[in-house]
Amino acid sequence: MTDTLSPAQARRIALAAQGFTRARPATVSGRHLHRVMDRLGVLQIDSVNVFARSHYVPLFSRLGAYDPALLDRLFLARTTHYVEYLAHEATFIPVEDWPLWRFRMDDFRRRWSAEDSWLRTNARTVQWVQDELRARGPLRPVDLRADAPRERGTWWDWDEVKLALEHLWRTGDVAVSGRRGFERTYALAEQVIPERIRSREIPREDAIRELVRRAARSSGVGTAADLADYYRLRDRAAVTGAIADLVDAGEVQPVTVRGWERGGRPLPAWRHRDAVLPRRVETAALLTPFDPVVWFRERALRAFELDYRIEIYVPAAKRRYGYYSLPVLVGDRIVARVDLKADRGTSTLQVQSAWWEPQARPGDAEAIAAELLRAARWQGLEQVSVSGWGDATAAVHTALASTAPDTVRRHVHVREAVA
Repeated sequence: MTDTLSPAQARRIALAAQGFTRARPATVSGRHLHRVMDRLGVLQIDSVNVFARSHYVPLFSRLGAYDPALLDRLFLARTTHYVEYLAHEATFIPVEDWPLWRFRMDDFRRRWSAEDSWLRTNARTVQWVQDELRARGPLRPVDLRADAPRERGTWWDWDEVKLALEHLWRTGDVAVSGRRGFERTYALAEQVIPERIRSREIPREDAIRELVRRAARSSGVGTAADLADYYRLRDRAAVTGAIADLVDAGEVQPVTVRGWERGGRPLPAWRHRDAVLPRRVETAALLTPFDPVVWFRERALRAFELDYRIEIYVPAAKRRYGYYSLPVLVGDRIVARVDLKADRGTSTLQVQSAWWEPQARPGDAEAIAAELLRAARWQGLEQVSVSGWGDATAAVHTALASTAPDTVRRHVHVREAVA
């Protein structure tokens, strides 16, 4: 029997699976960060730092203000908790999951096995990089560059050294052992991943089934495309087979979500057996563009009516919403998007634009204002300013001015529109 869900029910299931129905703790500890990672499975990494780098934001969205240094200690320092791999794009994953990705590492290795592949034609560079890591331990790219051998009076092509590291990381021969600032430190996999983990063999079919199972748990409810995208699984036949196995095992069940259609026909969807349907979702949160709630644009449009595009690479004059706009969740709806910038020089959180989304309702501005003030405090900023660009700016400014504490209210002001 196939159950039928309303769009709002599907959203609430999805948000509960992502941890948005849990109360935010008064004080955030490492235990809370681990708990969020247990739900998400992966944390996507991004270098853009106009407000806060993307991997810091999902934890703020779910836990509230926390010390970013706590994430640095757990994720960026040399640690056995988490490691980086292409589990979506570049992401943090639990180090225990390394064997789950052997099939992807092997796929890269096979793809690059041809005589004319980059790895084969640059074998000497690759071998030198591996020898250096073996002899010297974890190194930053700049450390390798400083000691690169000279040939015919010049340095080796620096791009070749960087490419060698990236290729070796994809094949699993090299792992990221940590970061200094945002710069990666690389090491041989055996210098980072414990042998008991590296030696574990998981057949490709079993690995894909486990990843689809985890995607279903983290999504709550989703289509085959949703479940495949969560870990960027390109083998749709394998994903379909995995879903069938999970249905047979009773781990997921077929559902129909009203409005989830293609060509006028319902899209098959599945609900994880542990997914809960809360009566309501009572939260407000800023979402990074790389939050699992919205990172698959097809799902964001289908489930939340969010037609989203990052405009980083769009010329400024042609941007519709701003350089790096963040969707805003209120309850079970994405109600707005705001383009934020942390201006450290003036200690100001700049709301460079604010726009309503189709699911916005009266009163949402107050929830947005409260979340902006929370974000400013989290980033250690003393002021909030609002530009005049966007159809939500006036309401957001009014809400900020009325809800900000006295110590902040005098610093809330409207700036000229910034394109």
